[in-house]
Amino acid sequence: MLRNIIAICICSLLLISCSTSRKSTASTNENVRTTTPPKNSGTKKKTFDQPLDIDRNEFVDFAKTLLGTPYKYASAVPSKGLDCSGFIYYVFNHFNIRAPRSSVDFTNEGEEIDAKKAKPGDIILFTGSDNSSGIVGHMGIIVENGKEMKFIHSASGRSVGVIISAWAGYYKTHFVKVIRILQ
Repeated sequence: MLRNIIAICICSLLLISCSTSRKSTASTNENVRTTTPPKNSGTKKKTFDQPLDIDRNEFVDFAKTLLGTPYKYASAVPSKGLDCSGFIYYVFNHFNIRAPRSSVDFTNEGEEIDAKKAKPGDIILFTGSDNSSGIVGHMGIIVENGKEMKFIHSASGRSVGVIISAWAGYYKTHFVKVIRILQ
C-alpha cells in the first residue's frame, strides 16, 4: 500500500511539467526587491504585496530577448536553458524583483484579470500535463491581446524553448487564469 502511494506521488511529480519546485540555479542579486517566495502553494502569503512599478513594454521587450533560448528543466540560467518558471524568474530578476521560482507558487499571486482585459506583461497560468488536476504547472507572459492573445513562454513540447504562442487549442484547454502583477 505504502509502495503504491509513493509510486503515485512520484508519477504525479513527473506529470506536472514546470511546477516542481527545485532550487534555482540563477545567481542571487543583493538589490532584489520584495519578499522571499512562499514555500508551498497552499500558503496565503503573497510574494508581491502590491502591483510592481515596471514599464510593461520594457518587461515584454526584455522577455523577447530570450526568444530561442532552449528548454531545460529546473533551470533559470539562459546559457544552460530555461524552464517555464525559470524564464519568468529570470525576467523578474532582470528588474531586480525576486519572484517565486515555481509556476505553482504563482497560483495566489497578483490580481486575477479577465482574459479579455489582459495586457502585455500580465502573467498567464496553465495546468501542467494533467489538465484535470487544476494545479498550475505552466506559465507565460502575455505579449499582445488584440484579435488574438499571444504569450511568451519556455515550452517543453514539440516547440522546445522560449517561443511566442497563441492562446488556442492545447493552451485554452489547460488555461487556469491571467494574473496582474505589474501596475
